[in-house]
Amino acid sequence: MTRKILFHGLLLLWVTAISCKKYLDVVPKEIVTEKDIYDNINTAERAWANMYTSLNTSTTNIYYNTVLGACTDECKNHWENVPELKFNAGAWGPTDNSLDNWGWSYQFIRRANIFLKNIDNTPIPQDRADYYSIRIPQYKAEVRFLRAKLYFELLRSYGAVPLLGDDVTDVSEGIPDVLNTRKPVDEVVNYIVTELDQLAPVLPIDYTDNPGETGRITRGAAMSLKAITLAYAASPLFNGNTMYAGIKNTDGAQLFPQTYDKEKWKKAADAAKAVLDMNVYALNNPNPSNPIDNYARLFYSREYKETILPYLIGSTRDLDQTMQPNGQDAQSAGGNGKFSVFQEMVDAYEMNNGLPITDVHSGYTKDGFWDGPLWDGKAYRQAKNISNMYKNRDPRFYASINFQYAFWDSANHRRPLKYAYFGNNGGASDGWPKSGTNCESGYNWRKWCDPGVNLRGGGNGNRNFPVIRLAEIYLIYAEAMNEYLDAPSQDMYDAINKVRARVSMPALPVSGTNDNTKAGMRKRIQNEWRVEFAFEGKRFWDVRRWLIAENVDNRDVHGMNARPSSGELQATGFDPGSEEAGLAVFYKLTTIQRRVFTKRHYLMPIPQTEIDKGGGKLVQNFGW
Repeated sequence: MTRKILFHGLLLLWVTAISCKKYLDVVPKEIVTEKDIYDNINTAERAWANMYTSLNTSTTNIYYNTVLGACTDECKNHWENVPELKFNAGAWGPTDNSLDNWGWSYQFIRRANIFLKNIDNTPIPQDRADYYSIRIPQYKAEVRFLRAKLYFELLRSYGAVPLLGDDVTDVSEGIPDVLNTRKPVDEVVNYIVTELDQLAPVLPIDYTDNPGETGRITRGAAMSLKAITLAYAASPLFNGNTMYAGIKNTDGAQLFPQTYDKEKWKKAADAAKAVLDMNVYALNNPNPSNPIDNYARLFYSREYKETILPYLIGSTRDLDQTMQPNGQDAQSAGGNGKFSVFQEMVDAYEMNNGLPITDVHSGYTKDGFWDGPLWDGKAYRQAKNISNMYKNRDPRFYASINFQYAFWDSANHRRPLKYAYFGNNGGASDGWPKSGTNCESGYNWRKWCDPGVNLRGGGNGNRNFPVIRLAEIYLIYAEAMNEYLDAPSQDMYDAINKVRARVSMPALPVSGTNDNTKAGMRKRIQNEWRVEFAFEGKRFWDVRRWLIAENVDNRDVHGMNARPSSGELQATGFDPGSEEAGLAVFYKLTTIQRRVFTKRHYLMPIPQTEIDKGGGKLVQNFGW
């Protein structure tokens, strides 16, 4: 099957499309029967292709209703009445969780079971027997992978979850008891890992010999998901977390391990090392002489060397339209600038000497301005009056975040970006003052945007979402070894330094820091996760598995003073509607939002509808 056919299959609204209702609320109604589907190899292949749509979830990418980056300390979705607002206020629960993936996941798991039960009995044309004798085992391995990944998504959302069992394909006779019984975390992890170990050898290493099928699941994807699953199992959320001591099944079975096991980190490290030792993947390095562009291109190209598991996306400008700065004049990018990035995210980027901005020797200063070259996505452009806050930072900062007086594709949009309040702007502002829609923090996402897409001209973006990429495996290895050993090792440094070298950041340990200690490196590694995977949906889960979310997501979050009061503007002595007045009060740390996170938010609540259907057998998570 060519990539074109595969891609169309992924987008196909097939006859078993997901119901709008929860899986356990109703008996699923199929438009056609299983016999109709699996009596024909063509429709059976569509069932296989449809399973790939399970990769498109709020837990894995930014093309979704609720964006995870806006539910943690990265940014705010500043559009009106968005689901993230309720989520960040802590005003959600078992009946109204916009990130609930319980019923949706079990629908797909059931579809996987149906496929695996039937595909071997699907009639094959005699002249195609040899062809399908190779493909059907691979189809089965891919479907098993996708089922395992669904269980991983359930694991990190809810912890202990029911394991449906291969034989559960029909609920027309009622809800099977297996769906009312949560399995302990370690049992869920073991199931996922065992499945991945068994199916990995069936999958190809790559599609070099058949490039038209690039994008399908590979052996490396299975091995990588194993490493990721084991890293979660080793993390504080699931490894000896006594907060969950009282979460037990009705028979008294303990659902969360209560004893810390250091060896779980070694298992995660070994699994990550196995992927690295394949020597199949490499960090994307299209422009090593320009570390900003070298990193940025990964997110607006179809890249298959660093990307271990892609979610295939059609050629479109939808994301560019959503993310690009939103000024309305002819010289602006003309996008919608949907997300306001927080100062906390900006401050996470180190100086280019490898020191955090909090280090007195870093050279960081908030005061003053500078003139100099800035990358606009295609070329360097001489910028003026740039705050010293944005000078000499990690190149990933410039590739990921737009800020005051930076440039975006200056060949087509000649003016610099303007986020300071500019009341009488005539549209010549990227933070134009319309309540509920303007950029509130003085920063927008830059990452993901393609400078080749001119929203006032032509062009579409061509990108995939990297569900798993090699940098993640390097950081898992570094983190796991740091937690396993008493002190950092050289091979651990080597792993994280490969990620840093791609953007020309200094190798660790940096002189004068505590990078040579376990605690010091833990802090470094966690920050590396934060900046390398900014706006990729990782941070939301990382702060939970590290058990730090009640600190980072339960506080005020800040930005620049992009929406000053009329009194502030009048006090400047300038015309209150002028650019000068807005600039005079812009560089002041301002509270954008108060975030609420309590201990119960570390895990999602099991949907109340599922609790009710279970007749009291399905126990709820902590605090809900």
